[in-house]
Amino acid sequence: MLDQALKSQVKNLFDSLNHRYTFKVTVSPDHTSKEELIALLADVASCSENTDLVVEDGQGLSFVILKDGSPSSVVFKMVPNGHEFTTLLLAVLNQDGIGKNLPDEVITRRIRGLKGPVLIKSYVSLTCTNCPDVVQALNVMSFLNPSIQHEILDGGLHQQEIDSLGIQAVPSVFVDGALFHVGRSTLGELLAKLEEKTGAPELPSGQEVRQFDVLVAGGGPAGVSAAIYSARKGFSVAIVANKVGGQVNETLAIENLISVPMTTGSQLAANLKQHMSDYPITILENRLIEKAEIKDGMKHLTTSLGETLVAPALIIATGASWRRLNIPGEKEHIGAGVAFCTHCEGPFFKDKKVVVVGGGNSGLEGAIDLSSIASDVTLLEFLPELKGDQVLQDKLKTKSNVRIVTSAQTLKIDGTGGKVSGLTFKHRESGQQEHLAIDGVFIQIGLSANSDVFKPLVETNRIGEILVDAHCRTSVPGIYAAGDVSIVPYKQIVIAMGEGAKAALSAFEDTIKGELGVKKEEAVTA
Repeated sequence: MLDQALKSQVKNLFDSLNHRYTFKVTVSPDHTSKEELIALLADVASCSENTDLVVEDGQGLSFVILKDGSPSSVVFKMVPNGHEFTTLLLAVLNQDGIGKNLPDEVITRRIRGLKGPVLIKSYVSLTCTNCPDVVQALNVMSFLNPSIQHEILDGGLHQQEIDSLGIQAVPSVFVDGALFHVGRSTLGELLAKLEEKTGAPELPSGQEVRQFDVLVAGGGPAGVSAAIYSARKGFSVAIVANKVGGQVNETLAIENLISVPMTTGSQLAANLKQHMSDYPITILENRLIEKAEIKDGMKHLTTSLGETLVAPALIIATGASWRRLNIPGEKEHIGAGVAFCTHCEGPFFKDKKVVVVGGGNSGLEGAIDLSSIASDVTLLEFLPELKGDQVLQDKLKTKSNVRIVTSAQTLKIDGTGGKVSGLTFKHRESGQQEHLAIDGVFIQIGLSANSDVFKPLVETNRIGEILVDAHCRTSVPGIYAAGDVSIVPYKQIVIAMGEGAKAALSAFEDTIKGELGVKKEEAVTA
């Protein structure tokens, strides 16, 4: 099943394995996916002398990975093709103590402190771009804490369970039989939710204060650019992020990054992290910044893990998040008919009626994608005209099953039996309300700046964007802002990268001139 080029890549990855791994398959003799699974795992096993395959008859279709003869606590109930092929490879590498998704020591201690036993079931789709991140994070927890059992189920092979559980979005994660999480997430977010559910380990008293020359808040294109430029200037740098790549991780295709004709969001995020590894940058991932303050001119950040980070210069590059409608029925039906990613949740609405809210590029692209899946698509735009590119407008208008309504104000989302059943909107010009009987709503209305934690320190505009000058300086000496969190127009990856570089260069210039707002005796670095 694997072509020669892919086999060569797998061989390179498995060259450094220190233990022996066996793919142990249990499968019903007449299962329709039996031969596909065996062929895939046989190809993977052939890539190393330290991997082999064992098949035995049983019920259904599943496999576990044995390390030196002992099974792990992760069970695959799927054929890990598509986006989950990487999950399969990482499941081997992580058990060997390698893989770029392994957490740092602080996160590892917290995972090992989770109280078990815990049974996690993740329902995924092989076409979902968000599922691998969630599945791989839960796998890491299971490998580090054997009291956590993780089962990964392909919804396409377990349709009866999908229907009985009322699943309409992936990934859908159940813990001990109860719905735990739906949609995209990170290891840090999932860990925090599991700690809340099962009990968190005690934080050591007197958390260490770590000092640097520059702190970078945010791991998207702007933050990574700022960290690299700062490191190249000889600064000691720490970058604090929920996930390196930020919003980029949620982008399927990128075709306007100059000199790179086409890439994907996940690939770009991986490249950003790889580039940082070439420099002595401290990467603190899977954390949220809970507090930001200034003491004697020094900038202090407190993370969700209780860490305190201090530096004379702070570059804020926390980006932006999907904006919500904030109408009745929206929050209650997220994952049950209300969605934000047409690529991930779209397949669940085959031959069903859906609404896309938003007439920008995201909304138009989403409606185009859904037109080939859903039976009926209605696109609602608040303004009198669509805002997206003309080429997308022209393409959308060729779709016979798409209705476009402008000057439309979405009022509420209705549900029946825990699922979306309708949507009400108002024609703004006439004031007349219209109710649509639908199965799903895709919200595509843009982004809002992730600036809340910094608002006590810096000035922002009405919509929360941080005010900066042409050099990315804020109103506070030694604090800079770059990328989508700032007022800089045109929220584009290439612009964010340039702004991150500019912020780092401004911090370097201000350091030389002694203009960071810090008393000379306070400016101590790591």
